[in-house]
Amino acid sequence: MMTDLHHPLISELPEYRDDIHRLKTEDHHFRHLFDQYHEIDREVVRIEQEVEAASDARLESLKVRRLHLKDDLHAILRKSR
Repeated sequence: MMTDLHHPLISELPEYRDDIHRLKTEDHHFRHLFDQYHEIDREVVRIEQEVEAASDARLESLKVRRLHLKDDLHAILRKSR
């Protein structure tokens, strides 16, 4: 069993802590992507902890989606400064 830690956005991009908080309240699109990112992160952890069953392909697909969402969120954060 692999053990993966949660990847909360604030831990992944700590230099944007204040911007993340601001955009979560001001930007509907950012909030939507933020919520998707964290739901996928929770699902990845559940799978890796064997709380939820999934194929290796499904797990990898979720990890790729999480990475793409992080990239999208990071781009929005960079532009917001």
